[in-house]
Parts: sequence; structure tokens; C-alpha cells
Amino acid sequence: MFGFRKSRALLGAAALTIGVALVASGCTATGGGAGGEGGGGDGGDAVSVTFLPKNLGNPYFDTSSKGGKAAVEEFGGTFDEVGPTEASPTSQVQYIQTAAQQGVNALVISANDPSALCDALEEARSAGTKIVTFDSDTDPECRDLFINQATAEGIAKAQVDLIAEQIGDAGEVAVLSASANATNQNAWIELMKTELEENHPDITLVDTVYGDDDDQKSFDQTAALLQSHPNLKGIISPTTVGIAAAARYLSTSEFKGKVALTGLGTPNQMREYVEDGTVTAFALWNPEDLGFLAAYAAKALADGTITGEEGDTFEAGDLGEFEVGEGASVLLGEPFVFNAENIGDFDF
Repeated sequence: MFGFRKSRALLGAAALTIGVALVASGCTATGGGAGGEGGGGDGGDAVSVTFLPKNLGNPYFDTSSKGGKAAVEEFGGTFDEVGPTEASPTSQVQYIQTAAQQGVNALVISANDPSALCDALEEARSAGTKIVTFDSDTDPECRDLFINQATAEGIAKAQVDLIAEQIGDAGEVAVLSASANATNQNAWIELMKTELEENHPDITLVDTVYGDDDDQKSFDQTAALLQSHPNLKGIISPTTVGIAAAARYLSTSEFKGKVALTGLGTPNQMREYVEDGTVTAFALWNPEDLGFLAAYAAKALADGTITGEEGDTFEAGDLGEFEVGEGASVLLGEPFVFNAENIGDFDF
């Protein structure tokens, strides 16, 4: 598999490192959804890990699940991925409940809501399933471990710095987010507001809209933003579905080259828009590494190597050793900025 685990030296030289501490998390569920694919398990003693993304068919989660599956196959467990087609607050509940009923060892989940899933997650934990959240956390008491892709502060600052550079540190900007209930999105947006107020007084955040991680809705919301705010200078989209949809709209519109777009995206999604000049630069951690780490964390919990206590350590294949930090969280690494000079070096 080609990802950051295979290309870290290349990334260090080719990409701009955001100097912030970062974290990564994972959570799983089973039943319904996508068809389960067995890993390299050898029967009853194999650790069963189910990934439950916010929604299926999302390129970001396709990549994180690819990393999770690779990890599970590497340590000889069994892997499954399930999930809803739409990222709504309660759409994951049935998959959590099925995981508990089926006795899955570990559930790795990116939560669509911090609180709405807690009752179902507690049922799963009571049934013996370890709960790992990744990408988007639940309330801490509802899970065993959080694998966070980055600190919220670091992600927010990276995106604000990018848009500020692209619009000359002045003008109107808007945010195109995922769902209104997404834990990670909302945390980043609040911190973006603080960063703008404290360090970029000439930039005004005029609107925040929600595409619900749906391509067409995000596309339409981009069009609506530009109609509603004729003086808009830039859009920040901290979601891989949103930034790709916004770029698709801008690329064939009169706003191409006039309205800047940045946020969080994958190289394969954004390559054509960087190469045609629609987008100058965007940031992301490697979701494949995020899924890989979350799966190894799930195994460590399931087999008793760790309990989720601060100071616990575990090995995550060729990613190396990780330590559980405050709040039962684990740190992945640092995000990178992708641009025309380096985007051709990556394939995920």
C-alpha cells in the first residue's frame, strides 16, 4: 500500500510540516452495511475488528478503512466494515447494536454525534466490545480510546494560515463544513474563529454552511455561498467531501482563480484541481495511517496489552510505538500541506 507509512522521508522533504502536536483515533461496529472481508485470522482466537465510518462511499473513509484492513491482516485478525450511506447523528446506532450482538472484539468508529451514540456504545462495551473512536470522537466516557488525527488547534491554525496566505490576509471567507453535529468539524470551526479574531483582524468569516458530507449538497452549498456573498474571497472546507465538491464547482465557474479554496482533502481527490489552478494548497494527515493505527490500538485493547490508561504503550506495526496520553487519546503525527510541487508524489 502506498501511504505516509511508505513515504515519510519523501513527505518531510516535499511537504510543509505544520508544527503542532497531533492525535489519532478509531472506533468500530458491525452488521448490515458493507460486506465483511476476513483478514488473516486463523479461527476463534483471532481478534475481530469492525470499522464503522461516518458513512460509506466517502473517499476519506475508504482510505482509512484500507489502512485498518491492512493492519488487521498483518496481525492475523478478522476485519469488517459497515455503516450508513448518510452521515446523520443516529444512523450508526443499528451497526453498533449489531456489533454487540455478534460479539465483535473491537469496534472502531468515527462518530457522527458526540452524545447520540453513547447508549448504544455502552451496550456494546457491556457486551465486551472495546470501543475505539477515530477522526471524530464521542464524549470520552462513551469509549475506551480515541485515536486523533491531529489536535484541533493545529488543524484549525493550518487551515486559517493557508487561506490567509492565499487571499492576502484580508477579505471575506466562509466555511463549508460536513454535518452540523460533527464533533471534529465544530471544534475546528470554533478554533478557526478564535484564530481569525486573534491573528487575522482583516479577515471576516461571513458564513458557515453544511454539506452533510454529501457531494451534491456540498456542490450546491458552494454555489449558494458565492451567490449570497458576492465579495467572498475564500472558502475553507475542513472535510474531504466538501473540498472536492467545492473545487468541482469552482473549476468550471467564473470564480475560478478569484475565490480561493483550501481545507482538508486527499491528493487523489484534489490532484486535478491543483493541476488546473483551481486550488493552490490544502492540508491533511494520512487517513490510511489513521486507520492502520486505530486497528492496532483496537487489538491492543482487545488482547489486554493496554487498558487505555495514560502512559500505556503499544506497537503499531511499522508506524512504531505509541503512548496513550491524557483523556485516553493517542497521537498520530503531523498534517502536511499539498500543492502543485508535491501532489504528484502521493497516491491516496
